[in-house]
Amino acid sequence: MSIQRSANAAPPSDLLAHQFDDIEQQHDAASLGMWAFLATEVMFFGGMFLGYAVYRYRFAGVFAEASNHMDIVLGTLNTAILIGSSLTVVLAVHAAQRDDRRLLQRMLALTMFLGAIFLAIKFTEYFHKYEETLVPGINLVLANERDRQAAIFYSFYFAMSGMHALHMIIGIAVFAVLFGAARRGRYTSAYHTPVELAGLYWHFVDIIWIFLFPLFYLLGRHQ
Repeated sequence: MSIQRSANAAPPSDLLAHQFDDIEQQHDAASLGMWAFLATEVMFFGGMFLGYAVYRYRFAGVFAEASNHMDIVLGTLNTAILIGSSLTVVLAVHAAQRDDRRLLQRMLALTMFLGAIFLAIKFTEYFHKYEETLVPGINLVLANERDRQAAIFYSFYFAMSGMHALHMIIGIAVFAVLFGAARRGRYTSAYHTPVELAGLYWHFVDIIWIFLFPLFYLLGRHQ
């Protein structure tokens, strides 16, 4: 997402930190910081994906069987919701670039709403797994070797989807702060870096889910 500035619009002086010469330099520094942060996030999730891949290779049959216990309907619904939230984030950035304060607020609010719906569905799935006694360390019975291998699958599921959910909660909190600032008219075509960077973070979170969905929900569907 590139920043666009109106030729006649100048950002308020209080938005420019003292260490920067102009708003463009500040924007570039903030963008670099966000990309560096996302690089660390890639390494963080990458470690879990690598661990999953190793055990998926070792216990392919059990992982595929355990995947069939995932709720494909709720998983697909959540995927559609997240894709929709990516669209609303893009529209929010576009609204800020066009000085459309009302649309910006609406798109931020809609993004938070979609994120909250995703989390509600995800926690519903967690509850269903608890009712089905499929939560490792709580109620999953390890009667034999296949049960222990299935426990590894569910451990990865709860760990990876749980960390993803935590990142979504953080994202919703960030959007709530941005929404309050947008109501005060803080973001314009000349200055909307926080909206742009929050959108970049949200897209990253969405991409993580796009990888999680087939790994956990579609693994055994071909059998």
